[in-house]
Amino acid sequence: MAHLLGGENLTVSYATRTVLDGITLGLEEGDRIGMVGRNGDGKSTLMRLLAMRSTPDSGRVTKRSDVNIGYLDQSDVLDGDLTVGAAIVGDQADYEWARNPQIREVMGGLVSDVDWHANVHALSGGQKRRVALAKLLIEDHDVIMLDEPTNHLDVEGVAWLSRHLKTRWRANQGAFLVVTHDRWFLDEVCTKTWEIHDGIMDPFDGGYAAYVLARAERDRAASVTESKRQQLVKKELAWLRRGAPARTAKPKFRIEAANALIADVPEPRDSTALSKMATARLGKDVLDLENVSLDFQGGDAGQKLFDNITLRLAPGERLGLVGVNGAGKTTLLKLLNGEIQPSSGKFKRGKTVVTAVLTQEVKELDDVSDLRVIEVIEREKRSFNVGGKEFTAGQLVEQLGFTNEKQWTPVKDLSGGERRRLQLLRLLVGEPNVLMLDEPTNDLDTDTLAAVEDVLDGWPGTLVVVSHDRYLLERVTDHQMALLGDGKIRALPRGVDQYLELRESALAGSTITGGGNPVTGAGGSPAPAAAAASGASEAEKRDARKAKNRIERQLGKVEQAEKKIHDQMVKSTAESDFDALAEQNKKLKDLAGDREALELEWLEALEVLGE
Repeated sequence: MAHLLGGENLTVSYATRTVLDGITLGLEEGDRIGMVGRNGDGKSTLMRLLAMRSTPDSGRVTKRSDVNIGYLDQSDVLDGDLTVGAAIVGDQADYEWARNPQIREVMGGLVSDVDWHANVHALSGGQKRRVALAKLLIEDHDVIMLDEPTNHLDVEGVAWLSRHLKTRWRANQGAFLVVTHDRWFLDEVCTKTWEIHDGIMDPFDGGYAAYVLARAERDRAASVTESKRQQLVKKELAWLRRGAPARTAKPKFRIEAANALIADVPEPRDSTALSKMATARLGKDVLDLENVSLDFQGGDAGQKLFDNITLRLAPGERLGLVGVNGAGKTTLLKLLNGEIQPSSGKFKRGKTVVTAVLTQEVKELDDVSDLRVIEVIEREKRSFNVGGKEFTAGQLVEQLGFTNEKQWTPVKDLSGGERRRLQLLRLLVGEPNVLMLDEPTNDLDTDTLAAVEDVLDGWPGTLVVVSHDRYLLERVTDHQMALLGDGKIRALPRGVDQYLELRESALAGSTITGGGNPVTGAGGSPAPAAAAASGASEAEKRDARKAKNRIERQLGKVEQAEKKIHDQMVKSTAESDFDALAEQNKKLKDLAGDREALELEWLEALEVLGE
């Protein structure tokens, strides 16, 4: 693969702290790299150096003379006086840029809901971010560097961006480097991972799941498996291994190599035990919305944000909420918290319910800005019970990443991510039994997210999470529901994938069945179910049933063959037989192609059967 750019002995220091200490690395054609590390460890600094937007204290960055680099900074870089159209395509006439299918695709994926003639300064922060991303992606770059591109993108936007990056170039062309805390995105688009820590960079093959495995193996080899950080890695690895079928059906790493490492790790949480504890604390009644409707604020008569919805939260229930922007996710939390009253319907609250809400703002810490972190927590209590375990204030604070030094930092001097962690801790020590989190992943790095999830695993109460972070939703909630912008709330038995299908179908003017309330068509009336429109004859259904059974048998054989090759790969790795490993990897890719073809046939058979 051809070399594109690289850094040699890069060193950057701030005051007495060395952020990057003699790092040497490079990007080649075909690289798809995700960069991870704790906040403040130098990820953005390294990206700015490689993008040649800043210079190191020592060392140098070089690139091939013909390489063009596109860079998305976290800061607002657009001219606020320009219109949206001018900011993205300059002075091109509509007919000029509209002839380019790539530009049309980017426009549709990122800014279809943004006023083309509005001035940039009038846009929200999220809209500005999407306009800047669109401007970058319509340009022809050899290397794209994206610093937190998923911030301000909803679930659909993140899915669109992942598809775009995976199909933008051929396999051995172009390269991108991305910094993001979105672990689903990292796993979906990246084939390499760079971990920045302690001034150095450690490279790993594969996306986030492969990185978790490799880091666990690295730490085990270094005899540090008993450290707190390693325990979190092991727990997350165990969840990845035992998690959603979509993760294990097409493994992105040699999962067999991790079996010994995670053999003694229990499931992330004991749902039955937590449910019993929650019932003891809450009783049988928690929060109920019955036939609730809510008008748009300031809207005309008949305009409803929610239209006759019913939602009952059970003790210990762990619910994830996804939805389009403006569909009312935050408003639904306010309804459940009793902050606003419905236009019609009933809101019932259990007598023993104590709620706590993590909002998207951090203004709740303004009243304690002059206190130190540990003082904020000790003002509540000096010891706490989380999941049956006793913690001192210092232990609980440390579990969410506040080192001994950071515990004595004034709140006003904390970073955005640190304030977010403290905000959550302050809620937890108040010992609520219903916790509602509104976009809790904002400003948190991947290690901190794992620590937050570990705390939530042992929290015995009812949990409601609003997030665009698919990984978090799958990790900490047991089921998901969707707000589709039609005034209804719908169950998602198949999770976020089903939500994306529903949205795609709704935009196409049709519907998909699968549990919960039906997607409504124009005017709010129920649209006909797709499965009912199969129209297949009995003979066609009989053939489809035979095909389905045949395909399932073939899929079973493919699965056995994949397992056999994985076993061989573990042996080849142990023996450092890289020629055999390459051949086995090729066979595995061929089997993956066979599996995808069979799965497509299987879906077609199901469509005929109306299942």
